[in-house]
Amino acid sequence: MPQIIPIKDLKDTAKVSEMCHESSEPIFVTKNGYGDMVLMSMEAFEEMYRKDQLYHELEISENQIKNGKTREAREGLADVQN
Repeated sequence: MPQIIPIKDLKDTAKVSEMCHESSEPIFVTKNGYGDMVLMSMEAFEEMYRKDQLYHELEISENQIKNGKTREAREGLADVQN
């Protein structure tokens, strides 16, 4: 379940840091009742970034397959070995 905190809670930086590291989910910060920022630990951000990069690579691969830009596996491996 997402955590939502008001911006005034950011004054207690140690508590906010602890919250970020206790959860792999982002913390949503509100200002005047509206969404303003999102906080997360470096570990959670790096994991999210790795997944985003993987999805991007998969999308490229799927487009190559759809557009017929494929080769036989033996042919591709022969190029790598040379």
